[in-house]
Amino acid sequence: MSLITRSYRLRVYPNGAQRRLLDRWFGATRWLWNTALEIRSEAYRMSRPRLSEIISVLLIVAAVLLSAAACGAAPAPIAIVIHGGAGVIEPAKMSPAREASYRAGLAAALDAGYDVLERGGTSLDAVTAAVRLMEDDPQFNAGRGAVLNHDGDAELDAAIMDGAGPRAGAVAAVLHVKNPIELARLVMDKSPHVLLVAGGAEDFALEQGMALVPRDYFRTAAREHELEEARGVEAARAAGTPTTRAAAASGENRMGTVGAVALDRAGNLAAATSTGGLTNKHRGRVGDTPLIGAGTYANNESCAVSGTGQGEYYIRQVVAYDVCALVLYRHLTLLQAVHEVVQVKLRRTGGEGGVIALDRAGNIAMDFNSVGMFRGARDSHGRRQIAMYRDDAHH
Repeated sequence: MSLITRSYRLRVYPNGAQRRLLDRWFGATRWLWNTALEIRSEAYRMSRPRLSEIISVLLIVAAVLLSAAACGAAPAPIAIVIHGGAGVIEPAKMSPAREASYRAGLAAALDAGYDVLERGGTSLDAVTAAVRLMEDDPQFNAGRGAVLNHDGDAELDAAIMDGAGPRAGAVAAVLHVKNPIELARLVMDKSPHVLLVAGGAEDFALEQGMALVPRDYFRTAAREHELEEARGVEAARAAGTPTTRAAAASGENRMGTVGAVALDRAGNLAAATSTGGLTNKHRGRVGDTPLIGAGTYANNESCAVSGTGQGEYYIRQVVAYDVCALVLYRHLTLLQAVHEVVQVKLRRTGGEGGVIALDRAGNIAMDFNSVGMFRGARDSHGRRQIAMYRDDAHH
């Protein structure tokens, strides 16, 4: 009995309806087992061997039903969802070669994270792997190739959260950390703190044996050009003479971020987000990404969320936590919660961007109110999607 019980309880089912049905089946069968044991004991006490034989048959039937409940359950689902930023390049300005490159980068990160899950790895390791790969890809706004602040430096933020704790770690305004998501993971795993910033975060990185890299490592010609454009926009606006170049510069790559959420076989959720923030931002500006509850959040009781958009709005509205709170306290579905936050609450205040979200049943949500959001999703039910704009088909 104990072995059957344990095998049942270790299972995670693909959706809530199936789980509730199997729970009822298991509960009824367990009641039959316990009742039969009591009757058989009473039959022995009253010296009624024939009745005892009948009850023994009932016990065998109950055992078979329990085994069926355990063995018939579906394997635990796994899933990962990623994003490469919202407010992306308008479709008319996206060349086929550039689109193919972005899709390839998203696919590589998505599959790297999923491979971790498929091998039995944790959701934390999966989101770390996916985000690290995008930090190393210069076409995304994180790690190498991140946007530059007003001083011409890539000032990087990252956060990671373990839904099983929940536990979290984050870093902000670091200038020499090749993979900020790895440092955020160390803050969570190797320190009593949640958020370390700037020089203090880099000192901690050295204490943990991480090698720092020169600032030039993060700069690319494309990001330097964007900074020049943004400075021109700033000067034109200060003089009261906006130019067409201003509109072009403000409409591209303004909200890039990368992130991932994952569900592992143990039923644990995790979220991770990394960014360079905004082009031409003031030195020391910190957005929503490293602020737990604003741009990154995970809790096994509700969901895991990573956001991308105008960070100040996400901070004011605690966007990532709000999604999970709507699931936990108002009992909205994941899709309903994400829609309410992104399409209603953010829009009402003028906020632009999107979120990706995942719950313990493997339900996936990817929603945005901007022109597009680079994104991908893959799960153990066969779904594999890479998308950039609203009307993208599954790939």
